[in-house]
Amino acid sequence: MTTRAIIVATDGTAYGEAAVQWAAREAERRGSLLRITYVYDWEWREARFDYSNEYADAARHTAEAITTKACGQARAVAPSVRMETDTLVGHASARLLAAAEGAELMVLGSRGRGGFASLLLGSVSQRVATHALCPVVVVRGRGDVIDGPVAVGVDDSPAAEHVLGVAFEAAASRGSALAVVRSYLPPVPLWLAGTVPAAEVSTPEADAAERARLAELVAPWQAKYPGVAVETMLSHDSAAAVLVGVSHGAQLIVTGTHGHGVVAGTFLGSTTMQLLHHADCPVLIARSPGKQTP
Repeated sequence: MTTRAIIVATDGTAYGEAAVQWAAREAERRGSLLRITYVYDWEWREARFDYSNEYADAARHTAEAITTKACGQARAVAPSVRMETDTLVGHASARLLAAAEGAELMVLGSRGRGGFASLLLGSVSQRVATHALCPVVVVRGRGDVIDGPVAVGVDDSPAAEHVLGVAFEAAASRGSALAVVRSYLPPVPLWLAGTVPAAEVSTPEADAAERARLAELVAPWQAKYPGVAVETMLSHDSAAAVLVGVSHGAQLIVTGTHGHGVVAGTFLGSTTMQLLHHADCPVLIARSPGKQTP
């Protein structure tokens, strides 16, 4: 029987190191096995050179050196974590997606080796975050922060209950507060449409109704996790803008998905994609196998 593990992908870069250290702390906190994974692509070598043990051995030694160094990085921040390493051959995205099947959590750096400096999120991280069947954390911004609240965005999607539950559990396990953000566009009178931004329109009655809905959604989880201090935030701005702002003082942002669809990149929704590119702390994408209730 295969042990469920937290899998962290590394490539020897600073982004990979940040992911390894974050994953090690999380694995130690959960009492989970940490599997440090490095993927190297052999196909381009075979296309240009005659296959020989010399080239294969050199690639293997490089991979082993990277994972050995990553073990040291993990042990430095989480001395008691259980670890194993895995080196895989092939295209990074495909191999990591396969490895993520049945994983407890997949942890990625925000950008890896070979990425364009102008890209805020690497192509491998984006593809794995988009398509993985398990929860995914992209370690970005202040990846080493261990204080501050956990923050979560709540909307009207079917996954909202699950995302909120994951956020409460994350806050409880860290002994931190939880900031619950809800964003909605208030009804704008016709005579103001196009002249005044919705975020600046005063709608006290609508705001009161939205606060009541948010309180109703949070109440059962607050009862389950009474030790978690909760702050609710209601905004007329976009959820992404509010959460990116909150991320500068948070240690983790929890967000959801829109489920699996047809067009690549649409699974996560615009809010999650903006957080993966702009948040100043790690982002946890909570995937729900079904409705969760407290």
